[in-house]
Amino acid sequence: MTLEAIRYQSGRLEILDQLLLPDVTEYISIKNTQDGWKAIKLMQVRGAPAIAIVGCLSLAVELHDKEFSSPEDLRSFVEEQLDYLVSARPTAVNISDAAVKGKSLVARLVSDQKYTTEEIKLRVIKEFEDMLQYDIKVNQSIGHFGAEFILQKNDNQPVNVLTHCNTGSLATAGYGTALGVIRKLHEQSKLEHAYCTETRPYLQGARLTAYELVHEKMNASLICDNMVAALMAEKKIHAVIVGADRVVANGDTANKIGTYQLAVLAKYHQVPFYVACPQTTFDSNLKAGDDIQIEVRPPEELTCIKGIRVAAAGINCWNPAFDVTPAQLITGGIITEFGVFRPEELLQKFNEHSTEQFK
Repeated sequence: MTLEAIRYQSGRLEILDQLLLPDVTEYISIKNTQDGWKAIKLMQVRGAPAIAIVGCLSLAVELHDKEFSSPEDLRSFVEEQLDYLVSARPTAVNISDAAVKGKSLVARLVSDQKYTTEEIKLRVIKEFEDMLQYDIKVNQSIGHFGAEFILQKNDNQPVNVLTHCNTGSLATAGYGTALGVIRKLHEQSKLEHAYCTETRPYLQGARLTAYELVHEKMNASLICDNMVAALMAEKKIHAVIVGADRVVANGDTANKIGTYQLAVLAKYHQVPFYVACPQTTFDSNLKAGDDIQIEVRPPEELTCIKGIRVAAAGINCWNPAFDVTPAQLITGGIITEFGVFRPEELLQKFNEHSTEQFK
């Protein structure tokens, strides 16, 4: 049974507080978009798909009991709240993609002039609610295509894989993206061993990915971020599989800080490097990685662990939350819900597949 990071019933939303893991498993209530924004900003929920889902569901919860004087009043409120939610964390594109589609939907319904205010509200809520099951379906497809592709490259023999940060049930509606591929390998008894990095400074790998790997009873080991080169030199690693917060038109990929150096090391050691992400993570509006806005986090995340100072007082800090991996280092391919493609193929392939959400 996979972990449930997001619990939703009509008008009620709870999320697993990931700041407390792995020591405490506690759900917190999200009652409105202000609560959603705060949970995203503080990283009580994180992972690009989960950020989008929790953001939109926090608005759905707020809409549930809220009255509006007119369709235009509803439209104005939805647009304002979606823009507000996007501001919580700017690098991950999924929430901004959902906001664009949500605003487009409500604008279209209002302009039709054949729906009542209540009918429009219920339709918008329904679309946000559908994101949960849709995301699980997408993740399962990513897991299927990724596992199949990697096994084909390795004569269908069990493989050792390395992943970075957290990309599983805790980062999505369920199942996961990069960890979904690993999960699928495990389900098929084709996972020899999974290695996860600790993922400094927020320790998503040590706290969250390790938590999921233990929960799923996978053969797995945790390593420090600075052990990757030694691991690749001493152990047979068949694939590095990571997630993504934004993939741009040329295939450059923004993901958790430390991903870029993994790709460099994988290239040197001739280990295929894969990115696993849904179509909603692809941003064709940006041409290259240099155009991606990189979030810079507070220095306390570097200098302290669980409130305990581990760095010299007074030291300056540079704490980008993400880095950009150039497309040419993504040697294995980008794993999507439609298949596995070379980075330069994505723009054409995604144009061939219209997104099902918010049609």
